[in-house]
Amino acid sequence: MSGGSLPEWSQTEQVRALIPTFAVAVAVVAAVADVSSAGDLVLCALAAAPFVLWTYRPGLPLLALSLAVIVPAVAAQRSGQLEPLLFEVSLLAFVVARAAPSTAAAVALGLLAVLAPVAASVIQDPSDIAVGIWIMGVVFPWLFGRAAARQGELVAQLQATRRELAQQALLVERRRIARDVHDFVGHGLAAVMLQVTSARHVLHRDSAAAEEALRTAEEVGRRSMRELRRTVALLRSDDEAAATAPLPSVSEIAALVDDARSGGLAVELRMRGDESAIAPAVGVALYRIAQEALANAGRHAPRARTVLALEVGDGRACLVAETTGPTIAGEPERGGYGLLGMRERAAALGGELTAGPTSEGWLVSCTIPLDAEDRVPAANWSTR
Repeated sequence: MSGGSLPEWSQTEQVRALIPTFAVAVAVVAAVADVSSAGDLVLCALAAAPFVLWTYRPGLPLLALSLAVIVPAVAAQRSGQLEPLLFEVSLLAFVVARAAPSTAAAVALGLLAVLAPVAASVIQDPSDIAVGIWIMGVVFPWLFGRAAARQGELVAQLQATRRELAQQALLVERRRIARDVHDFVGHGLAAVMLQVTSARHVLHRDSAAAEEALRTAEEVGRRSMRELRRTVALLRSDDEAAATAPLPSVSEIAALVDDARSGGLAVELRMRGDESAIAPAVGVALYRIAQEALANAGRHAPRARTVLALEVGDGRACLVAETTGPTIAGEPERGGYGLLGMRERAAALGGELTAGPTSEGWLVSCTIPLDAEDRVPAANWSTR
């Protein structure tokens, strides 16, 4: 059994300094009250010295500390003098209970301390020590020490939990920012590139169509820049009121479809149900998921037909994007962040999202409870 102090104890040097202070004070009181020889003075010093050594050498084994304190404290009782020196054993009980690395070690060392007054009564002839009182004088400090040790453990666990929660919150925020950057920058660039590609294809045979495509690309680019600036401003702002900027909602999905159509994508929009029943958080998620589904269709199936359907009812909103037609394999370096972001948005609101190939193309299906906003922390969904 070796002792070192608990982490909280080692960080509080003032508390550790009190241990040798009390030990020396007990030795001085005992020496002033009952010393009858030079040998008694030596025993008083020997009983207090181990505490001083342990304070400055925390790695000192607790068993060695216990024996170094108990032996002179008990030996001093041989003549019936220096009984106050047994308070050193009481102090020892508190120290071993507080600093023992385990409950078993604390109990074993506590029992060793309890035997000190018993041994003192044995070496005295006749015995003049109230053994029961001294045993209680050892047990009570030991109990206080265990309580202090348990408190230290709880404090350490609390601090570890706080660090873990802070780390998790940081990871959640990083994922949220990654989703937003993907949505704003990725989708904006994808829409611009779609229009530029369309303009390039018709540049020599239809200049008016090429000009219209470039104009649309410019509008999409400007809109994306405004949205990106707003997002950066919100991220850098310490004012909570700034977070009340307008949120995208399902009512803006129609504009997404119009943009996709202007880029040459064949899209059909079907909406059924009461859109007003959709909570703002759910509306944001559905908008972003629809945005990502259309962007993927434009990248991987530009000549296919996509049906985007939103149905609201039975306490949930169901968004389905079904692409039918030829698809183009995605770039091998892409990390699938769009699909990951869609799944995270749905999961954060207690919903489900599936995405994968079908026999005729690609299918994205998402279902989210309408009242998810009241049950999910705001940190788990985008407020952009």
